[in-house]
Amino acid sequence: MNKCFFCQFKASPSFKEIDNLQKFITPRKKILNREKTNVCAKHQRILTKELKYARYLALIPYVSYQGLR
Repeated sequence: MNKCFFCQFKASPSFKEIDNLQKFITPRKKILNREKTNVCAKHQRILTKELKYARYLALIPYVSYQGLR
């Protein structure tokens, strides 16, 4: 079984590290689930809150731009 990304590097998710957070969202900017991210439950909860806070601060968009129809 793969070890959690954050446990492996002894780090914690932070809204300031946008490059790190973007690894855990889809191209449409949805948050990936634990099965796809291989993150432990503890860090997944923190990751979700940090992603939502980064969205609130407009560091990450809520949705991807799909163009006009």
